Amino acid sequence: MLYSAYELAYMAVSPARVAAGIGAQFWRSPLNPAADTWLGRSTAAALDVFENVMRRYPKPEWGIESTVINGVDVPVMVEPVVQKDFCTLLHIKRDKDGLQKARGSEKPDPRVLLIAPLSGHYATLLRGTVEALLPAHDIYITDWADARDVPLASGRFDLNDYIDYLTDFMRHIGGAAPMVRPHAIAVCQPGPALLSAAALMAEDGDPFRPASITLMGSPIDARRSPTVPNLLSQERPYAWFEQNMIYTVPPPYAGVLRRVYPGFVQLYSFLAMNSDRHLNAQYDYFENLVAGDGDSAEKHRAFYDEYLSVMDMTEEFYLQTIREVFQEHSLAEGKFIHHGRRVKPEAMRDIALMTVEGENDDISGVGQTQAAHDICVNIPADMQVDYVQPGVGHYGVFNGSRWRNEIQPRVAKFIRMADAKAEGRAPRRMAAE
Repeated sequence: MLYSAYELAYMAVSPARVAAGIGAQFWRSPLNPAADTWLGRSTAAALDVFENVMRRYPKPEWGIESTVINGVDVPVMVEPVVQKDFCTLLHIKRDKDGLQKARGSEKPDPRVLLIAPLSGHYATLLRGTVEALLPAHDIYITDWADARDVPLASGRFDLNDYIDYLTDFMRHIGGAAPMVRPHAIAVCQPGPALLSAAALMAEDGDPFRPASITLMGSPIDARRSPTVPNLLSQERPYAWFEQNMIYTVPPPYAGVLRRVYPGFVQLYSFLAMNSDRHLNAQYDYFENLVAGDGDSAEKHRAFYDEYLSVMDMTEEFYLQTIREVFQEHSLAEGKFIHHGRRVKPEAMRDIALMTVEGENDDISGVGQTQAAHDICVNIPADMQVDYVQPGVGHYGVFNGSRWRNEIQPRVAKFIRMADAKAEGRAPRRMAAE
């Protein structure tokens, strides 16, 4: 019922939103003699804020056209390489001739599967992550589908299916000529799934098991330094989430009648956590528009165009994640079952492990990602790296200047050393500086 009410409310406010957009253009028109007055600028700014808050934000574009390698601008193309019902594997493909010009050689870079979180936002949230990794890595990324756009006939998608997808993607990436063991990076939510997939592949002796996994701000053990979302998941019974967070997709979406955790519910939960910050941001946006500070206004629009673009998750994936990761802590307890098999992190012996956390993370507290080292007991110490970045929160772990200048170089060094270790030419230790 809530989903239908949300759609009706959007349709009801659409005329006012359109009128606000037209009104803002009128007050900014050079033909309007009041356009450059305080009244004109304030009215246009207020209408612009209203229009932006009320409009629907579509899936953002990647907007990555090139990367710079050794001072050379190398063209980039985003290419789908594996398409499944609930996810498309994208290859952020760098131009071969441009690479040759920049490097003077055809030595391949490490192939990296970057796993975007399936937690309400699109994979483009990791645009900054991709841009920083591109110069030295061959990047593939998971582009998860909005569940409301997946027909009911496509079946279910749960946490176990998610793990199967990651396994298939790593096999695809590693199996391309020349065959290699890929690397994988999980940002936030996919950490437990990647750890599980790697453990299962290691136990099976899969030739395309990852050479390394990097877990960034991931809830491997949500009992450590619990945050507000963690406490909510623990305090509420499973039935509460089932009864209050799951709704039916209405027409005209392709996934009509599918039961989902709507993206707008997730978004409003995050907005409520930091309501003062977001209200102040909107006021600052208004002030910047009135003052004619176009650069600051554009930064605000760019951030919220991404932040307010949300997607739905399937009922079964969301609820299983709540139960397994945040309530029963199955992986951390050594009790997580995947298709009848217990996932054994101890099976990993030749997969390098790096964990990255933010000192001020209010989503995955410090220690939750580090827990991976405690359960991967058979990975040699010289193949494990733990890093806590001072002064950043959850978003800063994978985006922004601290990510580009301090975290990404450490991740790149770790991946290079893991490659060398796999080839038998690594130094004795892989510890971070």
